Amino acid sequence: MNILLWPFFIILFASLFFSELFKKFNMPWVIALLVAGMVIGPQGFDLIQISETTNFFSEIGLIFVMFMAGLETNLFHKSRENYFRKVTTIALINGLVPFIVGFGIAMLFGYSFVAAMLVGIIFISSSIAIVIPSLESASLIRTDVGRTIVAATIVQDVASLLLLSFTLQILDYTGGVPYFILYPVLIVLFYLFRKIIPLVREFFKKQFHKDQDIFEQELRAVLVLLIGTVIIFTFLGLHPIISAFFAGIILADAITHEALKKQLRSIGYGIFIPIFFVIIGAKTDILVFANPQASTLLLLVSIVLGSTISKFVSGYIAGRKLKYNKSESSLIGVATMPQLSTTLAVALTGMELGIIDSTLVTTLVVLSIVSTFLAPMFINILAGKYITKQLSNRRDRKREAGEIVLPDVSVNT
Repeated sequence: MNILLWPFFIILFASLFFSELFKKFNMPWVIALLVAGMVIGPQGFDLIQISETTNFFSEIGLIFVMFMAGLETNLFHKSRENYFRKVTTIALINGLVPFIVGFGIAMLFGYSFVAAMLVGIIFISSSIAIVIPSLESASLIRTDVGRTIVAATIVQDVASLLLLSFTLQILDYTGGVPYFILYPVLIVLFYLFRKIIPLVREFFKKQFHKDQDIFEQELRAVLVLLIGTVIIFTFLGLHPIISAFFAGIILADAITHEALKKQLRSIGYGIFIPIFFVIIGAKTDILVFANPQASTLLLLVSIVLGSTISKFVSGYIAGRKLKYNKSESSLIGVATMPQLSTTLAVALTGMELGIIDSTLVTTLVVLSIVSTFLAPMFINILAGKYITKQLSNRRDRKREAGEIVLPDVSVNT
């Protein structure tokens, strides 16, 4: 049996099978992949072993997770400028309060200062990959509160990764260029890459414009630029997850053709990203909860409740401070609750560096599962109340203006 093909086949088969199975129960796709990894991994039926091969697949998947997050972030989109004050207020309050809570919980349970920093950083982040589809399905993505939530989530994810980079760099977990030299160099490179890479891509495009396989050639060119950018940033001392995220931001403006974006999504979400989540599940030691100590269960409850409650409360407070009404403020709190890509990426990084143990990693995986499941459900519930309230306010304004108001037959939530 080919020892390289076997784990690759099992991982792909498990991701496909469990995704289809969980779809029948309307369960989130990511939960299906994490469960698939737990089932086929060493703690389950032991169909695959964690090896250099699986770690390589996971590393490529991790790069694609963060690259696609950066690509879909579009940090420099002009439409966000009008929301600067709102976005920064929400990001600051909704990031600082959860950070303090996460850091405090980890320290309370006896983890090191560095491990507590990682937990705090995880609590800062949210998941744009969950937020956008949830707001879209609730018909809120183009509203003022929807756009503000998306922008604030992006800022929090970027801030959490920058803080992670600074923490690992200053504590010498990455090596490379000293941090006081690294960050000025990165700023210069970031600016140059945003100017140069679109020109490089245009060169590739002109070279292949007569080729019938133009998008396949362009796709290879983009992958070369992605891997090259990650290698350069990693060589300087950035961790690969941060390098890949920055590569996505840099290439966001250069990749404008929708067909090319679809191909990148197909490769990322069709192959490598599912592999990453399945292997995360395989590395999760779910057996720590088979005969748990009281402290283990208390840690799990503290992490899950600490993250979800601190996110909701801080988001609600930020919304009210910005004069949003109660339903809008509740939406801000709920929409920032999901923890996914950044959470799992930081958790895996912390485990590989020996900073956090398997119990804490498993707890963070459970946090991702719970928050990813609950947040979209709460968004839909609150969206119905929000839309009903908006319609009611609109009718009241029309009555005040002396217009004829027809009764609503139904409200689409």
